[in-house]
Amino acid sequence: MQFDTKIAVVIRTDLEVWQKLNVASFLAGGIAASFPECIGENYEDGSGTQYLSLIGQPILIYGADRAQLSRALERALARDVKPALYTEDMFKTTHDAANREVVRAVARTELNLVGLAFRAERKVVDKILDGLKFHT
Repeated sequence: MQFDTKIAVVIRTDLEVWQKLNVASFLAGGIAASFPECIGENYEDGSGTQYLSLIGQPILIYGADRAQLSRALERALARDVKPALYTEDMFKTTHDAANREVVRAVARTELNLVGLAFRAERKVVDKILDGLKFHT
């Protein structure tokens, strides 16, 4: 199935594996919270057991270095695409309010980005991520 929109998560490649998984999870949650229309129906197995719904379209995961993340952020904002973000400082906090505080304390050009997520029209996301490769 071809979707009109694309969901992309960009993760800094020099992170520890647990950090990459953590960042990807938080960023996917940001997309789900901001775009409830992308959530599918609940699941049910053959025994009738109910399960939670998931995002109903693929999420493409890209790798980037710090400069590429900053460039993707600027490209997104120039195209009026509001991203979800995760910064390195957020690894040191223990709750959502503290995460917002550490982001608010830093100017955009100085953010130590470790991850971004976008959901927009396919072509727009492609332009934002131009030159990035899938994460390996």
